[in-house]
Amino acid sequence: MKGLCGVKDMREVHQLAVNGDKRAGLAIDMFCFRVCKYIGAYYVTLEGLDALIFTGGIGENDPIVRQIICSKLSILGIRLDNKRNLNYTGEAFSIHAPNSKKKVLVVPTNAELEIAPQTLSIINQSGGSC
Repeated sequence: MKGLCGVKDMREVHQLAVNGDKRAGLAIDMFCFRVCKYIGAYYVTLEGLDALIFTGGIGENDPIVRQIICSKLSILGIRLDNKRNLNYTGEAFSIHAPNSKKKVLVVPTNAELEIAPQTLSIINQSGGSC
């Protein structure tokens, strides 16, 4: 039996699951379960939630994972607009339903914009120049 060790990204896991690989389906379920577990822990620790924000590779590009996570978090009043969730454009925008008690947003990241100033700061602190 083939394992999931050679899988490069979540798109491959989804494809395996669609093709009937039960371990791939379990991997997706476990990933979503763990995300929800951490959101729940932070919800309690912070005594509430203003908005749920999806970002990064999976958060920005995986409407299935967003849908699974939001459905599991419905106890918190989160309701997803499935049409908006599927039609993410690459810009920051909301994907929550009108009857959602919490905002749900997809926000693109730009790691390079964060890495460049931090790198420059370290270079300047060490007396180097660019």
